[in-house]
Amino acid sequence: MTNLLQLSGIELARRIREGDVSSTEVVERHIEQIARVNGRINAVVRDRFEQARVEAKEADERIRARDPAELPPLLGVPCTIKESIAVVGMPNSSGMVSRAGLIASEDATVVARLRSAGAIPLGVTNVPELTVWAATFNRVYGRTNNAYDSRRVAGGSSGGEGAIVGSGASPFGIGTDVGGSIRAPAFCNGVFGHKPSGGLVPGTGQYPQYEGLVLRFNTTGPLARRAGDLMPLLRIIAGPDGRDEGCLPYELGDPDRVDLASLRVLVIEDDGRRPRVTPELRHAQQRAAYALARRGASVEPISLPDLKHSLSIAGAAIVEAGGTSLDETLGGGERTRLGREIARLALRRSPYSYPPLFMLALERLGRARPRWVRRQAERGAALRAQLDDLLGEDGVILYPSGRSVAPRHGPTAPLNFRFFGIFNALELPVTQVPLGLSAEGLPLGVQVVAGRGRDHLTIAAALELERALGGWLPPNRESGSGS
Repeated sequence: MTNLLQLSGIELARRIREGDVSSTEVVERHIEQIARVNGRINAVVRDRFEQARVEAKEADERIRARDPAELPPLLGVPCTIKESIAVVGMPNSSGMVSRAGLIASEDATVVARLRSAGAIPLGVTNVPELTVWAATFNRVYGRTNNAYDSRRVAGGSSGGEGAIVGSGASPFGIGTDVGGSIRAPAFCNGVFGHKPSGGLVPGTGQYPQYEGLVLRFNTTGPLARRAGDLMPLLRIIAGPDGRDEGCLPYELGDPDRVDLASLRVLVIEDDGRRPRVTPELRHAQQRAAYALARRGASVEPISLPDLKHSLSIAGAAIVEAGGTSLDETLGGGERTRLGREIARLALRRSPYSYPPLFMLALERLGRARPRWVRRQAERGAALRAQLDDLLGEDGVILYPSGRSVAPRHGPTAPLNFRFFGIFNALELPVTQVPLGLSAEGLPLGVQVVAGRGRDHLTIAAALELERALGGWLPPNRESGSGS
């Protein structure tokens, strides 16, 4: 029998519509897989299995009663949703003790759109507190572990999504990304992740709810075990909803119409900072470049010296954008007493974990240095113009995903992920692509970047790299992948 835990969501939908398999069977198989792996990875923090079973039965009844051509595109297909994105009846705490027990009363826009397309949420997945860290843990739900090695991070902030999709227990999920929060978990757990162009997908119904220009830095997008799901999902969730003021109307291109022979591939091996990217990841990036070259793409290695300022540019961009500060969000509208909370944290009495307090300290430092912020903003504007010119209408960049494979748990683990945030500040679309496994059996990968609004180019490259290099590889049986 075909392994239902290895098929794309789109392929599952086709088989359900055509009667090859029932939605009930597909949903039940994924529920069983969640039960098998979740004790080890702690990815799904609240399930809705009973509701999902009812919805699967209803989907099967709809299919028996209608012409398959009249059915929604994802009818009967299970999925998972990041806990910071509202799903009616599910918790929406963003890992904050002060919001523990808060239940969403309505669906976020992207969830409502997925439901209208027929998808069935199985549950919500773990996040770092307030979604501000590149590893996933909080005082409400605990820590999420990597799908391939429980001693290692799952990435963040969509770490629960990365781990559950990487474990084969969900064909796709929805995450958010303000500084790598889709791409880091996709990288760590060996799956595909797409950070859309700034403003392409509405963020209505998320917590924290961003304001001003940060609405375009924070993007909502899919994580999927197969690249073929990325563009169909993007088409379903994209477009203004009349509520998110940062959401823009884009005309999405078609990855299937991209002529790879006309693609220009620019390869950037590093950002010029130390420690450098490991040889194993550089070699994986080179394999990706060769795979695209074999399809006729032109490949050119380049370097951009200003990328060494990426972290400063990205941080300054968020400070300059304004809107509700982390200070106000943490303090419930009031200034957080940072020194007191750090002291309480040392005594294990603070309701906060250390990541949001660390990020708050950085935010305050940035707000106290307006001249530095302006200087970084000028650097960012120059880099954006440079990249716009380099990428044009037919260019993509292959760029590192991390300095090394997923690191072990620890306070310095997020330092591995310095390569992501710059593309949020520049509002560029990026697809995270898995490139096989390391000698230790951990996922390798690369980012594919394109010009604003050209999400179809990065996804076209991802589709070809999956075809040429294999894409997602399920964790072995000892890791709980099952058969």
